[in-house]
Amino acid sequence: MKKMDKRYSRQSFLGHKSQEIISKTRIGIIGLGGGGSHIAQQLAHVGFQIFVLLDPDIAKDVNLNRLVGATEDDIENKRLKVDIASRVIKGISSTASIHPFSETWQDRLNELKACDIIFGCIDGFIQRRDIEAFSRRFLIPYIDIGMDVHCVGTQPPRIAGQVILSMPGHACMHCIGFLTEDNLAKEGTRYGDAGENPQVVWCNGVLASTAVEIAIDLITDWSKSLRGTVYLSYDGNTNTLTPDNRMKYRDLKVCPHYPIHEVGEPNFQNI
Repeated sequence: MKKMDKRYSRQSFLGHKSQEIISKTRIGIIGLGGGGSHIAQQLAHVGFQIFVLLDPDIAKDVNLNRLVGATEDDIENKRLKVDIASRVIKGISSTASIHPFSETWQDRLNELKACDIIFGCIDGFIQRRDIEAFSRRFLIPYIDIGMDVHCVGTQPPRIAGQVILSMPGHACMHCIGFLTEDNLAKEGTRYGDAGENPQVVWCNGVLASTAVEIAIDLITDWSKSLRGTVYLSYDGNTNTLTPDNRMKYRDLKVCPHYPIHEVGEPNFQNI
């Protein structure tokens, strides 16, 4: 048995061509902080080989409670988050092809267009709206993760989060009620009520692991059950991740926000 075949032998249940599919899938990760660093590490373990990494930030001391692979030396030397993620990936798979960009995702649209799946690990509803719109235009599945902590009076803090698979041709984040005119208009008012962008490593790990499983199922179809949009809600106080109740009461047959024929580069000839 070849060395690489042996390495992945315990995940052969994914299908006899699964490793070939995984190794050829081009992954984009927007945001390499708490959630994105988990995702990059796990994808490397599974055998993904082609990565586009996007994050303009350097690692800071406040990131050490959740940024996978970061060290005190990284903080002292002000290393970029994309460089830390690249090091983690290369440490697992020396043959990986990594394209790290210390820029915003809007600065590297051509690189993202070539991706087969895009992960979004960012704060803010407007950013999510824009990434989903971009992904829909180029028919790229988009997987979003995020978490927040809410403090109300004397009650214990409430940890909540989500994992969403936005599939072109299916219900979008507007359709399922995650993005609304209200939360877009009030951008930023929720975050920080328990401290500046509160994050903890274990919640990010749960969400990232689930997002990675969805991506693998998407390209290998190993479970024979993943069809269309996924919206999972995370309750960190009860340690549960379940389908969001709003999915039961939405018309998810046709997405009116992103018509499937409106794809490819925008055409401005008639403007």
